Amino acid sequence: MSEPRSFTITDDDDGIRLDRWFKRHMPEVSFNLVSRWARTGQLRIDGKRAAPGDRVESGQSIRVPPAEAAPERAARPARARVELTPEEQELVREMVIFRDGDALVLNKPPGLATQGGTKTHQHLDRLLDGLADDDGNRPKLVHRLDKDTSGVLLVARSARAAGHFSKSFSGRTARKVYWALVVGVPSPDQGLIDLPLAKQPGTGGEKMHVDVENGQAAKTRWRLIDRAGNRAAWVELQPLTGRTHQLRAHMAALGHPIVGDAKYGGPEAFLTGGISRKLHLHARRLRIDAPGGKPIDISAELPAHFSESLATLGFEAMAGDMLPLDTPDPAKSLETKQRRTAAAAKTRRRERKGERRARGSARGAAPPPRGKR
Repeated sequence: MSEPRSFTITDDDDGIRLDRWFKRHMPEVSFNLVSRWARTGQLRIDGKRAAPGDRVESGQSIRVPPAEAAPERAARPARARVELTPEEQELVREMVIFRDGDALVLNKPPGLATQGGTKTHQHLDRLLDGLADDDGNRPKLVHRLDKDTSGVLLVARSARAAGHFSKSFSGRTARKVYWALVVGVPSPDQGLIDLPLAKQPGTGGEKMHVDVENGQAAKTRWRLIDRAGNRAAWVELQPLTGRTHQLRAHMAALGHPIVGDAKYGGPEAFLTGGISRKLHLHARRLRIDAPGGKPIDISAELPAHFSESLATLGFEAMAGDMLPLDTPDPAKSLETKQRRTAAAAKTRRRERKGERRARGSARGAAPPPRGKR
């Protein structure tokens, strides 16, 4: 291979550093080599020179020098397994809600980051050593949840399965259902939010905002499950794309921030009356096909604070699962409703116009001839 290689960033890698992308997808390439490629201009993102610390975005193209440009390296030593405390081992094992030969599905608790960072030392990726098999093979992350978002998270048990599941997530064939409590009540009771998102300047990429001109396409389907007067609503959210903080940014843009989401809702994102100040966003269900074609369809129980809030607001916990997964696209339903409303309005205008013409003709008609006296 003598030509440069090209790779496209998937939604699951949106927002990570370029050096972390190499560590995740090309572990045989050292950090020093990545830095050398960057210094010599051989490493490019969308045609522009890139640095190891640059953050990549979904849809961008990474240009990597030919394989021959990488010197042969000695076989990498086996990764040392992390020594977990008995409490940590018990914690990660209790998260498992499904297992087969290809995957483990976990119910991630709120407050636990999926991956580590500069100031994040306790995270799920580290705890996965507690789920390694007898040969020392640890599960592999194939998608992420925000630190404060709880619920279904799938990890692959082999490199082959990881590749299969990653394609399902990036190709949007996996179905993800989230539950959220939001401030106020959205109207109508279902719809499609189609608002492009981009990283908000000045936040270091830690916050997203709606950017119609320069943002990346982002779509979220939502349906109302129940309401507590005009105070709050329990909604189902299905992301049709996978942007960073998509559900949180979209609901805030709709005017109904997720309860407990100070980052996007500010002070208005909190409810009084004993409602927890934690984020009320939960990955309730995941449906995805395994490598053999058999579907995995798993639901995760709510964390305690979310469940207690539902009870406090008078919601029946069973109501959320009564909505079928496969439903007509609410965007099309809404468009149909809008077309019907517009057509009815047009008919009324036409009728009123006809009435005005009739009245005008009556006023302008010549008086009948007067009879002879």
